Amino acid sequence: MALDVGDRRIGVAMSDPLGLTAQPFDTIERTSDAAALGRIAEIADSYLVGEIVVGIPYSARGELTAQAEKIARFAERIASRVKAPVVRWDERHTTQTAERALLEADTSRARRRLVRDKLSAVVLLQDYMEARKRRGHEET
Repeated sequence: MALDVGDRRIGVAMSDPLGLTAQPFDTIERTSDAAALGRIAEIADSYLVGEIVVGIPYSARGELTAQAEKIARFAERIASRVKAPVVRWDERHTTQTAERALLEADTSRARRRLVRDKLSAVVLLQDYMEARKRRGHEET
């Protein structure tokens, strides 16, 4: 499971059982941290999630920004609520990649707003899974 955490919404993506592809799953409206954390824990428990990837928006130089620090703290709170390990992952270009894909698909502005967060989480999860696959090939 991957989370694209924003101040107002959290995009959620899930992988297929084999961990080959990522699909959009949900968008959590962040009315409060407690409610968002509860929903994340509910999803993780209900779907027997094995790992949660949280996107961290590092700066172009790879440094933690104020927003990245805030999301890292939120990731720690997620880790305290779920059984699955929580992994922080560099999400530096996921939103732009998702937005570009939506524009190329000629998606309306209103529709883009509805799916952008989920699609950003999909990009994040797919990137993470591909990096893991590459690391696995390097180790053999």
